[in-house]
Amino acid sequence: MAMTACRQDMHNQPRYKPLAASDFFGDGRSARPVVEGTVARGQLRLDKALHTGKVDGVDVTEFPFTITKDDLLRGQARFNIYCSPCHSRTGDGNGMVVRRGFRQAASYHTEKLIKAPVGHFFDVMTNGFGAMPSYASRVDPVDRWRITAYIRVLQLSQNAGVADVPADQRDALERAQ
Repeated sequence: MAMTACRQDMHNQPRYKPLAASDFFGDGRSARPVVEGTVARGQLRLDKALHTGKVDGVDVTEFPFTITKDDLLRGQARFNIYCSPCHSRTGDGNGMVVRRGFRQAASYHTEKLIKAPVGHFFDVMTNGFGAMPSYASRVDPVDRWRITAYIRVLQLSQNAGVADVPADQRDALERAQ
């Protein structure tokens, strides 16, 4: 009974190693070329802004989708996992890794990065910059946009004044102090 499952038919059939020469096809290749214009499932990237952070080679200035409170909370969670070890939870560039002797990370609170378009942050997370590696394989594009939105929140929080608080909430803020 145990020997009935030990057949070698599938193991002993004719086969080619990938990219090995073959007499079967006229071009001498064993593997067929990809049909022009085909896209692998899940790899269709019609929205350039969403997937690259750029349109016509220029960083986008607006988010490719509406950012909600849930998006900001998800962005904060992803930021704390992937970004805060180097950039710190406040985004000042003095994360735990930096305090242990590694290269100084960028502070999001510099004038240059405060004025940078949102597509810049997405592009840096996607392709890396300086000592920062690419996070494209680790963080989904939509989550990279959420992290970018959270970076904007950090920038606003560090540079906000009382005038930035809505008038109907200022009284509650002053009572809390």
